Amino acid sequence: MTKLFVGGLPYSVDNNKLNEMFAAFGEVSSAVVIMDKFTNQSKGFGFVEMTNDADAQKAISALDGQDFEGRRLGVSVAKPREDKPRDGGFSSGNRGGFNNNNRY
Repeated sequence: MTKLFVGGLPYSVDNNKLNEMFAAFGEVSSAVVIMDKFTNQSKGFGFVEMTNDADAQKAISALDGQDFEGRRLGVSVAKPREDKPRDGGFSSGNRGGFNNNNRY
């Protein structure tokens, strides 16, 4: 099984349309468009899992870089997700308090 990252999706594409795009190249086990949790609108990318690695490579070759409804698709093998620390977005160690380095 191969998981593909699909970027540059038109915002009108839903899970069914994404599935149809890739089903032309082989069996799709899942197709998910990533949605914004606040607006419930597409973020313009998604993931497709294909059951056959050779079919996944055919889909990459055929779709990567192609224009689709005015947007350029980017299709590649998905990289493993990196777990990022949940620290509220601060990475410098300053947790929003007074910074003594900026004295006036």
